[in-house]
Amino acid sequence: MKLIDMHCDTLWKLMDLDKKGDLMENACSISIPYMKKARSKAQFFACFTYIKDYESNGGYDKAYEHVFEMIAYMNSQLAAYDGEISMARSYAEMENNAAEGRISAFLTVEEGGILNGQMKRLEDLYGSGIRLMTLMWNYENCIGYPASKDASVMWQGLKPFGIEVARRMNELGMIIDLSHASDGTFRDVLEYAAKGPVVASHSNCRAIADHPRNLSDEMIRRLANAGGVAGLNFYGPFLGNDEESGIDQMVAHILHMIRTGGSEFPAIGTDFDGFDGMKVMEVPDISQMERLWDAIKKAGVGERQLDKLWGGNVERILKYI
Repeated sequence: MKLIDMHCDTLWKLMDLDKKGDLMENACSISIPYMKKARSKAQFFACFTYIKDYESNGGYDKAYEHVFEMIAYMNSQLAAYDGEISMARSYAEMENNAAEGRISAFLTVEEGGILNGQMKRLEDLYGSGIRLMTLMWNYENCIGYPASKDASVMWQGLKPFGIEVARRMNELGMIIDLSHASDGTFRDVLEYAAKGPVVASHSNCRAIADHPRNLSDEMIRRLANAGGVAGLNFYGPFLGNDEESGIDQMVAHILHMIRTGGSEFPAIGTDFDGFDGMKVMEVPDISQMERLWDAIKKAGVGERQLDKLWGGNVERILKYI
């Protein structure tokens, strides 16, 4: 039972929100002690930039600079706690870290708008260790369009620059993340870039919770057929309850993912430290993930499938990079 979580916003919380603590000791849902208790093999850490914070202060260019500040901060943390956690840029590096008893940290970018139409930025991000990029957050950007309740937005897809980005990410072996993407962007990525690693790192099932951030059954089947995975998101509205993040709802989404996308499809993408406002959090932090494991097992899912969900399916994706 080794856990790989494809998405958290802990760096954003440490650097931009709380501005206190570090990876060892903090008020977040993810820390080194918590990950050790969860038996984490790897944690994906998002370099998230909330573009509204930069509208009067440099826009996407300033946000791009801040991502490199986040990368530098993470590198300093990894140096400080080298015996506990190390950077991973590939499946091989993750395996080497595991053999040496260290958790692996994969760095990602959440908000591809920071490229601002400049392909060199993608190359530089890759060179700095970024191995997954969420193409957009909740706003249209230079790549394409986000998930939206507005149908006129939802069916718009990749822009010409976005097509180039998706193809180049394929060539680099950089994971394309379709969480937050519009249905049209989802469609276009699978048309232009399905030969490489594609995931929805923190998205649930629209059939269970009818939210534009979730995946329809058709999208689940298409992503599964392309060899991709989706990570279960713990945010209540994406589970089906605006105020509660409940285990029973999590189990319902996992079972639907398995029924619709097959055993190789579901994964974990908690979105820890990326949301608040929940009156109830039945799994409040990464250290308590065993509660979810036990509930899924009680629902009739065998340990072989649980191992795939917990990390095995993401390991398959990581072999691309």
